[in-house]
Order: sequence, then structure tokens, then C-alpha cells
Amino acid sequence: MTTANAITTLAGDAGLAFVGCAMLGAAAPGAPAATPSVAQAAAPREAQVTAAGTQQAATPSRRREVVVSGKRVKTVDVHAHCSVPEAIAMMASPLPGPPLLLFAKVEDRISAMDAQGIDVEALSINPFWYKAERDLAAQLIKLQNEKLAEFCAAHKERFVAFATVALQHPDLAVEQLVYGVKSLGLRGVSVGGSVEGEELAAEKFNPVWAKAEELGVLVFLHPQGTAELASRLTGNGGLDNAIGNPLETTIALSHLIFEGTLDRYPGLKLCSAHGGGYLPSYAARSDAIGVTFPDRVKPLKKRPTEYLRQLYFDSLVFTPEALRHLTAETGPHQIVMGTDYPYPWTRTSVDHILATPGLNDDERIAMLGGTAAKLLGIA
Repeated sequence: MTTANAITTLAGDAGLAFVGCAMLGAAAPGAPAATPSVAQAAAPREAQVTAAGTQQAATPSRRREVVVSGKRVKTVDVHAHCSVPEAIAMMASPLPGPPLLLFAKVEDRISAMDAQGIDVEALSINPFWYKAERDLAAQLIKLQNEKLAEFCAAHKERFVAFATVALQHPDLAVEQLVYGVKSLGLRGVSVGGSVEGEELAAEKFNPVWAKAEELGVLVFLHPQGTAELASRLTGNGGLDNAIGNPLETTIALSHLIFEGTLDRYPGLKLCSAHGGGYLPSYAARSDAIGVTFPDRVKPLKKRPTEYLRQLYFDSLVFTPEALRHLTAETGPHQIVMGTDYPYPWTRTSVDHILATPGLNDDERIAMLGGTAAKLLGIA
């Protein structure tokens, strides 16, 4: 499908396109693949989920309800992608995503949400506009944010959205953030892991973080890959995604810690995709660097590992043990559910949380939706 034809096809549904993959019906290699009934059986008794197995989940008219210890839980997915075709056309860019794309109608997405037991999705758009000059960036972001707001208003029980901003023009990004949150009712802001090679911890971006802190809104950080490592990430295995994406998140968060950004803005609510990349799995080395090579570390207000407790992370790690470890490193109330929908990494995010050992009911409820609902202002 050509870009022009795709844009024509996608004109409906308030100008939003839901970007997916031809493999949407199959779990990706290594992704959790348990059916709801299997995962329910594996979950502790105190955290059972209301579902009638795969037959019910496959019925579009039936909505899976998640119940923990007899309490109906509102589930919130903070990591769900979409796009605005008209905005993409303004950049004359190819449609983002893998070569094989599926553009689903809103009914298809809601059916998938119902099957998985997801009540609300927080929509975000991966930045493709960081190269745009100021006037174009202003027009593109205004259109994009207004389309996001229009769509969410039409489906307000099921969707909220993150504002998009032109980080390459920080003063403009501040204006766009304020307009998106205060005038359009968007619930936060989504950003990439870097901006055309510049780290998010660069001083020029401080006004954006200051305004996000002032507004009290969530910043959702999604990596864009590590283009500077392209020659090393070629070959079999899709390493540019498998390694490159979580690596960029790891680098971005590490700079935000070590450059003092999180000290300057302690109230900043920052959530990173893919469980924070590699940082939570090896964060103690960041503490050790200050002991082993103290001359390389400027003083911080806390040990690097302590900053993990003021950040948020989505649950998109791939085994119960990985989620248990993430919880141990960050705290259970710092984790929110993320699916990366419509990319087929997983269709069992709810069951993944329910099947993770060592969690109590309150912690499961927080991960499934309680924490995200507070961060995003969802009733």
C-alpha cells in the first residue's frame, strides 16, 4: 500500500489510524502466549480474573472484566500506539512501523481491548517530527493534538491520550504542552528517548520538564532506537529493535539521573516504556561507579538506584520473574500496565501481572490500573 493510498484509507475515525502488524493474530517469539484460562489457573487464588476462557475472549460482544479478590478492577494500558495520517502527510514521510501494516477501525481495537480485559488505553504517537522546522512543527503538532483530543472525546470511556510536542523547539514545546493539557484535555505528554542526537537531559529541554512538573502530568518516554549503532545492530534478530530500543531508554534515563535533571525536577512524573530498558536490571552498577571511579561522578542528591523509586515503568517485560525483579528494584506502585498495542509483543498483559509471584492484592490492583488512573486523571 502506498503512503497516499494508506492516508486515503485512514481518513475516518476522527483522523486517527491504529498502526499494527500483519502478525497481530499471533504472539511474537518469546512473548507470553498463555490464554486467559491458563493464566487464570496459574494466578494465586486471591487474584483470580473473571473470564470464561478463550472462547469468551474471542467474542467481540463480550467484555472481559478483571476481578481481584471480588473487586472489579479498572485496567489501564499506558503504552498503546496510534497515528494521525494527516500529520504524517505534512512531513511527506513514509507511514511509521513495520513494512506490513494493518489499520484497524476503532471497533477492532475496542474488541481487542475487551478480549484482553483492558478498560482504558492511553494513546501515544512515536515522534517522527523532530526534524521539522518551527512553522511546520507548530502546524503538525496542533493538528495532531486536536485529532487526539477529538478522538478521545468521542470515546471518552475507553481512551485518553498523551499530547505530542516539538521538543526540538523547547519554547514551542512548552506552549504545545500547555495547550494540549489545559485546552484539549490531554493527560500528559509523550516524548522520544532523544531528539536528533541530543539527550533529554540537555539543559535546553529543562523548560519542558519544568512545565510538566508544574502541570503535574505524566511524561511517557518511548525510545526511537539507537541510530548511531546501526552498523552494529544489523543482521539477524532485529537487533535495532530487540537491543536498540531498550538501550536508548537505558541511556536516556541514566543521563536524566547523572546530569541532575531528576534532582532539579523531583516532582516530574516520568514513565518509560519496556520496563525502563536495561537500567532496572543493572542499576547497582550505577551506584558502584561512584565508588570505583568517584572522579567521574558529579555529586547527586541520592544514590542512582534511589531514583528508580521516583520513576514509573511499564510492565512490558516478558516473564513473571522479570516483572517480579522489576518490582523489587522499583517498587510495585511504580509499575503500570503496558501492551505496546497493536504490535504483537503480548496479548496477556493482565494475566502477566496476575501470575507474577510475590504480589499482594493491592499491588496487583495498582499495576493493573490503579496507579495509571491516578497519574492520568482517570475516574
